[in-house]
Amino acid sequence: MTLKQYILLAQVETTTTSIFPALIGILYAWYNYDIFRLGFSILGLLTVVIFHLAVNIRDNYLDYYIADNKNADHAQDMTVGKENIPLKNVRIAYYISGAVALVIGLYLVFQTSIILLVIGFIGGMLIGVLYTAGPRPISSTPTGEFFIGVSMGFGIFASMVYVNAFDVMTFDLVTTGQLIVASIPTSITVMAILLANNICDLEEDIEDNRFTLPYHIGVDKALVVFKWFYYAAYTAVILSVVFGTFPRLVNLSLLTFPYVLKNIRIFTNHQDKQTTFMTTIINSAVIPVPIIITLFLGAWLNV
Repeated sequence: MTLKQYILLAQVETTTTSIFPALIGILYAWYNYDIFRLGFSILGLLTVVIFHLAVNIRDNYLDYYIADNKNADHAQDMTVGKENIPLKNVRIAYYISGAVALVIGLYLVFQTSIILLVIGFIGGMLIGVLYTAGPRPISSTPTGEFFIGVSMGFGIFASMVYVNAFDVMTFDLVTTGQLIVASIPTSITVMAILLANNICDLEEDIEDNRFTLPYHIGVDKALVVFKWFYYAAYTAVILSVVFGTFPRLVNLSLLTFPYVLKNIRIFTNHQDKQTTFMTTIINSAVIPVPIIITLFLGAWLNV
């Protein structure tokens, strides 16, 4: 397998949805605990990104495998078919990527404590594996949005907070509640992408025996949930500032709400994978990037 084929299979461009909560976690630890461990932060980012790549490769493998077994015409339009990559090589790629992420993650566990194993492995990696694995993967159930939000939003965010502040923070009810609220903006953007994808792919998913949330509650109600996801994200930002876990400067990130609202309306008016779905991808950057910038400046300037 060439590097180009690996990059295509791994969909490297999608790793921002893992990088954003990781960066917010690092900055959260810096602002709230006045601590930043560069080495651990880099290793944590590597773990997050490489594991994300492994999950993407496995997703591409399973999608092609199912389509090919059904002799579907679109199988040859997928990366595996288009690049003519042997399935054996695809399996090797995700096994190696997953193993590398696991080794780095276990190293960080040994350097910190077993708490990181609980947050990172159970809260992140295990959900990531079960999302596409087993006879009834999470991705084919109505709980997919919730679990992937927990994994990529809270799991990554809390892990990065902990690798930096493991020796000064305690996981009491107040701290855990504050972490959950602070993780909501990035959790929600990932959940919204998945929900929008499931809305667009509803008919195809039913054919593949994947009965996601839009199947169970209907498209109209799914679109209502989609909108409220974003409202919850901005509410969480306000609450984090009120709690004092985000600096006041992060309030400036609320200025993106009108633009996000415009994108919400575009998608709710017409759900199409080739055109309007891109608005959810855009929102997944428009919401966290200003938070990252203002959180960094607020932590630096103490504003």
